[in-house]
Amino acid sequence: MYGLVEPATGDSFFWEFSHLDSTCFQDFLNLFSKTYSEVLNLVQMDNGSFHKSLDLRWPDNVIPIFQPPNSPELNPIERLWEHIKYKLSWEHCTTLDQLRQQLKQVLDSFSNEAIASICGWDYITSALLSATS
Repeated sequence: MYGLVEPATGDSFFWEFSHLDSTCFQDFLNLFSKTYSEVLNLVQMDNGSFHKSLDLRWPDNVIPIFQPPNSPELNPIERLWEHIKYKLSWEHCTTLDQLRQQLKQVLDSFSNEAIASICGWDYITSALLSATS
């Protein structure tokens, strides 16, 4: 599952792919770019190898920002993943399809306001706003 969140508004974009690799990530970037084609998007990334593949073609409206190594606390979506994992830890899924369904239910249960409150720490939104000015 690939996902992006806008920490100030709680807007989110999630898509499931079969692998965490540069080919699937490229498809994700293309879908994201098309969905948010009217705006310039700053996308914060960790240093995953598929995020830095030389084969990636970054869409014109997507600018990557790479965070320092070993600093997940700087990435807004990591806070949301913590909440998702906590909610799923109480579920007992015996198949991958059951887990997918539970994950979809958890994601659908979050309002934009809830996502913003989880991901929009002051230091993150301040840093993002200063990067865009």
